[in-house]
Amino acid sequence: MRILSIHNRYQIRGGEDESRQSEENLLREMGHHVEVYEEHNDRISTMNPLRVASKTIWSEESNQIIRRRLQQQPHDIIHVQNFFPLISPSVYYAAKEQGVPVVQTLRNYRLLCPNALFFRDGQVCEDCLGKFVPLPGVMHGCYRESRVASTAVASMITVHRTLRTWVEMVDVYIALTEFARQKFIEGGLPAEKIVVKPNFVNPDPGVGQGSGGYALFVGRLSVEKGLDTLLAAWEQLSEQMPLKIVGDGPLAPQVESAVKRLPSVEWLGRRPMPEVHQLMGEAKFLIFPSKWYETFGRVAVEAFAKGTPVIAANIGAIAELVDDHRTGLKFQPGNSVDLANKVEWALAHPQELSQMRLRARAEFEAKYTAQKNYSRLMEIYNQVQSAGINRG
Repeated sequence: MRILSIHNRYQIRGGEDESRQSEENLLREMGHHVEVYEEHNDRISTMNPLRVASKTIWSEESNQIIRRRLQQQPHDIIHVQNFFPLISPSVYYAAKEQGVPVVQTLRNYRLLCPNALFFRDGQVCEDCLGKFVPLPGVMHGCYRESRVASTAVASMITVHRTLRTWVEMVDVYIALTEFARQKFIEGGLPAEKIVVKPNFVNPDPGVGQGSGGYALFVGRLSVEKGLDTLLAAWEQLSEQMPLKIVGDGPLAPQVESAVKRLPSVEWLGRRPMPEVHQLMGEAKFLIFPSKWYETFGRVAVEAFAKGTPVIAANIGAIAELVDDHRTGLKFQPGNSVDLANKVEWALAHPQELSQMRLRARAEFEAKYTAQKNYSRLMEIYNQVQSAGINRG
């Protein structure tokens, strides 16, 4: 099978990019031909802002590039991973002109929300959900804290709603969880076109021992990730236990301050993935304190692969991934007291925690291996191809 993967990369490589690249590599390992069309946000600094806004709505450059590629070499599938901001939905139209099915993975909420997170002023915000024109996102400057930039994003969303791009130009959308699927349905995407396929971990990092005696956080140091909740919980623990924090981001000064106040907190900054997996395997549990509607929760699944339970906020997709008292524990999002209580419960119940380790690993093997993911992806691709043949 020949696949053309399309994505727009950001300056900082994140979970979305890791998951996309893992999928491309897996397809190559399984003998498929995968080509990549990529734009990078580094170009934005050299472009006129009006030009960037225009390309966000419709990039004729990307449309022509994809059209030429498909004319020069037939492809079986166009898989759009991320078109925002420089590629634009124009690539869907190029694919349709050449009769190539389009699959779009929904790695964030950009089609429904200008900032793609459903998160504003430190809490969940659904003001734009279900609105044909996402004006609240413009008024609040939700994209890059700029009303001008937010207007460009809102215009892209609205123009393509008007053109029925989201309904007619994409054959199948892939949501990463059922929670995310339901949000996109609420936002107006056709339910019959949205399937669920989670992310996965490849290669299998192997099971850890959980003998390190510490809790672990891995992720961006930002408000939506719940760093404030995590640090407040650690100040309230009756029995201090070591907490290792891996990552970087805007809340780094708060983490530095917490390290000075709390001897049990250690900030490791960014670490290479093999070292992160090693830390995960030896942690008693991973803490996932997000305040926003995660579309997935790759870090949690990586922890499961190592056999490490997850203490997670009961919100969004992560609440779907973690089975309370089976593969981890859940706490009320943003509630540091409840998080502290769950940590203390875990410390007081070592036998139960040991059982959770076994179940977490079993969850990974049942749902998040490369082979499980490949089978599901091929099922989706074959379904899209068959539908195209039938229409033809």
